[in-house]
Amino acid sequence: MAGRGSVRASGNFNANQDAETLYKAMKGLGTDEDSIMKLLTSRSNSQRQQIKAAYKTLHGKDLVGDLQGELGGTFETLVVALMTPPILYDVTSLRNAIKGAGTDEKVLIEILSSRTAQQIKDITAAYRKEFDADLEEDVTGDTSGHFSRLLVILLQASRQQGVQEGNIEADAQTLFTAGEKNYGTDEDQFITILGNRSAEHLRRVFAAYMKLAGYEMEESIQRETSGGLRDLLLAVVKCARSVPAYFAETLYYSMKGGGTDDQTLIRVMVSRSEVDMLDIRADYRRLFAKSLHSAIQGDTSGDYRKALLLLCGGNDA
Repeated sequence: MAGRGSVRASGNFNANQDAETLYKAMKGLGTDEDSIMKLLTSRSNSQRQQIKAAYKTLHGKDLVGDLQGELGGTFETLVVALMTPPILYDVTSLRNAIKGAGTDEKVLIEILSSRTAQQIKDITAAYRKEFDADLEEDVTGDTSGHFSRLLVILLQASRQQGVQEGNIEADAQTLFTAGEKNYGTDEDQFITILGNRSAEHLRRVFAAYMKLAGYEMEESIQRETSGGLRDLLLAVVKCARSVPAYFAETLYYSMKGGGTDDQTLIRVMVSRSEVDMLDIRADYRRLFAKSLHSAIQGDTSGDYRKALLLLCGGNDA
């Protein structure tokens, strides 16, 4: 299914011509950041890979290395992200989250709860190829408890298909009994049901749960669990309801309060730009009564801001 992304493949695309434009933008004194930004944000990721290959053929140099040498700060981080193939970008983000100082749980949660089953399988294979390591082993070596177990379930990418009509009420009852009904929480039941049922089945379970418990699933998770497990369960529930709405919320919190979480802002804008950016924009406006465009405008600056706005697409302020 074609996604509702904002980056459009250019109709009269010429990789050699684009490679020359980029070469000229970096040649001599000073760098023409504007040309680099406009060109790269108006090409699809697969076109950027062709430009990268053409650049090497024409100039015997690595385009990404040259861009890194000429650019700096968040703008450089964004451009390097744009030049990375999507699966490799996810794989590198996960590796950095695991192998950096301390575990960046936010990245593990965001990627593993939002990607499709096929994407998770591709990520696992690419991780092994890129780092000669097993993603599941690296995740379990760096996390623990119920949080770790749910991540492992998500890495199996084997959710049931479709809706099991006969299990909707039973699943809602099991979740109610595991949490709100009794003192103490049976996390295993939450993990098994939320980790293994399809999104469409879970949406029906959430509706049944609301009737039974008088609470939204998210409210119960907030009350009954804590820490990384709570954040992961919430992400799984939100993604089952709507992946674009989950990312709209992620973007909102990356720009809320003091300082911007640029890593999250870049990761989401780049990874969703060709997938569901138009839907994310619509959900952002619905949820937060302002446009994503105006949020970026008010929270970032310089070439970095211009590039993010181009990725965001039209100004729906």
